[in-house]
Amino acid sequence: MLLTQEEIAARVQELGATLAETYAGRLPLFVCVLKGATVFLSDLMRAMRIPVEIDFMATSSYGLSTDSSGVVRILKDLDHAIIDRDVLIVEDVIDSGLTLHYLYEHLRARHPASLRMVTLLDKPDRRTVSLTPDWCGFHIPDRFVVGYGLDVAEHYRNVPFIFVPTPLAIHRATHTAE
Repeated sequence: MLLTQEEIAARVQELGATLAETYAGRLPLFVCVLKGATVFLSDLMRAMRIPVEIDFMATSSYGLSTDSSGVVRILKDLDHAIIDRDVLIVEDVIDSGLTLHYLYEHLRARHPASLRMVTLLDKPDRRTVSLTPDWCGFHIPDRFVVGYGLDVAEHYRNVPFIFVPTPLAIHRATHTAE
């Protein structure tokens, strides 16, 4: 186990309080990167005492692998315009940074009033592009992790803590039973 349910909950509450203070008097649009960040987004919004709006984007760079392909594709774009909006990208984990960097530049071209990033997990040792989130829940080592929304082949998202899966757990999740 890397992070317990209690550790995650406490840190999300802290981030929510900080974001509520930062965006006080404004109506930020939280852009959740599907699917992994949905659990984090849900808890983060509940930790805030200000109104927020949400939208969703889906990207792909992993497929069924535990390593990014390096090619980012947008599978679902925003439903709302973001020009002159305060936009916060909500991400589950940043490793190489390629996906978030691509997404950031894609959204920046739409002229939001502000564009910032919050991530639950950051793996700075894996970074291959210059990218620093505005807010980070936890810095973690360069390990593949699952739980609390993060998955391998759609497995383990509903686990309330974050852990490093064994090779056998990864194998089972990525191979169908015969």
